[in-house]
Amino acid sequence: MAPGRDGLGIVENGLLAACGGRIVYAGAAGDAPGLKADETIDCDGRWITPGLIDCHTHLVYGGDRAAEFALRLAGATYEDIARFGGGIVSTMTATRAAGEARLVAETLPRLDALLAEGATTIEVKSGYGLSLDAEARQLRAARALADHRKVDITTTFLGAHALPPEAGGDKNAYIDRVCSEMLPAIARAGLADSVDAFCEGIAFSVDQVARVFETARSLGLPVKLHADQLSNLHGAALAAGFGALSADHLEHTDEAGAAAMARAGTVAVLLPGAWYFIRETQLPPVDLFRRHGAHMALATDCNPGTSPLTSLLLAMNMAATLFRLTVEECILGVTREAARALGRLDSIGTLQAGKSCDLAIWSIERPAELVYRMGFNPLHARVWKGLPA
Repeated sequence: MAPGRDGLGIVENGLLAACGGRIVYAGAAGDAPGLKADETIDCDGRWITPGLIDCHTHLVYGGDRAAEFALRLAGATYEDIARFGGGIVSTMTATRAAGEARLVAETLPRLDALLAEGATTIEVKSGYGLSLDAEARQLRAARALADHRKVDITTTFLGAHALPPEAGGDKNAYIDRVCSEMLPAIARAGLADSVDAFCEGIAFSVDQVARVFETARSLGLPVKLHADQLSNLHGAALAAGFGALSADHLEHTDEAGAAAMARAGTVAVLLPGAWYFIRETQLPPVDLFRRHGAHMALATDCNPGTSPLTSLLLAMNMAATLFRLTVEECILGVTREAARALGRLDSIGTLQAGKSCDLAIWSIERPAELVYRMGFNPLHARVWKGLPA
């Protein structure tokens, strides 16, 4: 099974060959060139997909927010909790108190849950430090995960996530600090592969985010955006205007935003875990994305407050059940389109010669099984860079 240019690209009686961690052939066994293999593995009729890609997570953080979950059950809204010192700021306090080693140790169980379902590449955002030292520590901890597990980690600087208490309510002054101090230092240290921001009434305005993106562009870093989650501030169009890799959430995106994303090649990353967890009612405009030809990816949005989800398989089921994505859209959403959302489609996301040999091997009879089951993991084996992982 090779997601490629046209749909899933299913190949019956397929053969995949790798050398030096890269795919050298993927296709029908009968069409394979003469290959001399040092080792041959019979998958016994199982299905092979690219390794899964989680293209939007906040995996590294301290503490948890289970108490806020109880408050939400009692009727508090996301905005209510944020206004009273909960939300992102409460996780900031726990994250600032944790050293790098502790952050790594607390994150590894979450990472292991994703790997156990076939993930081979995971994006990890900062955004819970909200100071240069703490943001850098989060990003170093994220990079360190790859020293402990066989996985590719992509890091994203999300300093413009929330306003820390010491900012005294002055969002412009904090954005000044993000642009003049934090982002340049993070870039010099090589700690981030991209830059993200949260464009929302409880976070930062379009103008404030634009300043962050202009700074990122001057530093040669691609951008992505938490956009239109709780209201339509036209974040999707803002992201598209900066040629963003992705705009994520998008429940309130309008047709102009969807069209702008399609023109710019900005991927729409849908996050059904957050939609479910905070009891949203406004569905993302999937039909608009389809109509305009915008690429759609899926991710867990794993975070302590609004999507404590560590299962891409469940994310696919949610996307199909809640958002009405097709089986094909779901599987492409955690492979090819997720790679596109990270700007890495040239090296991962499909089974093609020249790409990294990152595989998930499944004990299933048909692809729909990956989407329709809940609480069941049919992974037979995970392969990372050509080796069992």
